[in-house]
Amino acid sequence: MSQAKLEFLEASKTYWNPDKTAFWQDAGVDLVIDRREDYFLYDMDGRRLIDVHLNGGTYNLGHRNAELIEVLNTGAQRFDMGNHHFPALARTALAEALAACTPEGLQYTAYGAGGAEAVELAIKSARNAMQKRKIVSIVKAYHGHSGLAVKTGDERFSKIFLSEDTLGEFVQVPFNDLNAMEDALKGRDAAAVIMETIPATYGFPMPHEGYLPAVKQLCERYDALYIADEVQTGLMRTGKMWGVDTYGITPDIMVIGKGITGGMYPISCCVVSERAGQWLKQDGFGHISTAGGAELGCIVALKVLEITQRPEIASMVRYISDYIRAGLDEIQALYPDFFIGIRQSGVVMGLEFNHPEGAKPVMRRLYENGVWAIFSTLDPRVLQFKPGILMTQSLSEDLLRRVETAIGLARQDVMGPGAKMGAKSGGTAW
Repeated sequence: MSQAKLEFLEASKTYWNPDKTAFWQDAGVDLVIDRREDYFLYDMDGRRLIDVHLNGGTYNLGHRNAELIEVLNTGAQRFDMGNHHFPALARTALAEALAACTPEGLQYTAYGAGGAEAVELAIKSARNAMQKRKIVSIVKAYHGHSGLAVKTGDERFSKIFLSEDTLGEFVQVPFNDLNAMEDALKGRDAAAVIMETIPATYGFPMPHEGYLPAVKQLCERYDALYIADEVQTGLMRTGKMWGVDTYGITPDIMVIGKGITGGMYPISCCVVSERAGQWLKQDGFGHISTAGGAELGCIVALKVLEITQRPEIASMVRYISDYIRAGLDEIQALYPDFFIGIRQSGVVMGLEFNHPEGAKPVMRRLYENGVWAIFSTLDPRVLQFKPGILMTQSLSEDLLRRVETAIGLARQDVMGPGAKMGAKSGGTAW
């Protein structure tokens, strides 16, 4: 590590975030991102990494996508953030485009600057429309860190700021448990169920066959709205435009973030039905966000939607997801006692390992071998593995070679160099 990087990391501890900076150093990840391009990150010391974390899908189209840079630069010749109080060309054009490409019945778009703000909008919209306060979410869900959003997720993130639910307004049930979901809804006191289509921070457990449609039916039966959090599963990541399209769901509210920014300008969207958007007719000043729906962000987002909906993109996603899955299956066959499962919907993937924190040494070994992926915060047995939708076959080949090497080394780290194939992990601490 260069002296310049050492000095920078010390400054980061002093002025930015001491615990997070130290965490990554202790994990063997001394990454300080400098240059970035396509699906590559470059550390300030020059190390190149293939990015299959994508910051939760933010870089779905790659880093600094040339088409997005062009529209942003061109847009800046005329536009800036704009004024959130007034109608605006770009803001309305994006809302119209979202109404056209989202599931039937979603009519209005309210804007935020990040995914958590859009979740806040979704919860507030549901409460206003239904005149109820209770929100049902999934155990180990993640919907952001802000006031209402953090209450829907794991207590790790709510407890630290004394934001735990103490009034019974935010109820959590296990994923894929329809009986628990019905128990939470049958009192008819819930305004909405909020669901990540595939829970990301929990390691992408896949919905059981028919589970999501059944949840939607329960919402209809017990007079609750269905909020689809598509922050990490939208924009072709499952092979369909939206994750809910893959599972046949028509939500009442949909939350869009991360990828809609193109990684170039912060924006998030809460798209609501006529029923869920009643407050927009009652008091359009009910939610105000200075940076929400910034006009430059809308211009970038419009281009993201155009690129993502090109006819060839869906076939590209299917090809790359099948190609990478075939390679991962071969790697799993080499190390079946350690690499024990693959969760997948399109390029949304979670790799399961036979150790309570098995994804952490895999992450470190991938980093050493030129790949950046991250363990699932709420289930560190699982590595979040998220290729971009414009990945090429040659880059996928390179990626798979590095993954094979890294998983073999991580297996030795966890099980010991003398472990025989097929032996169970001894549970070595990492």
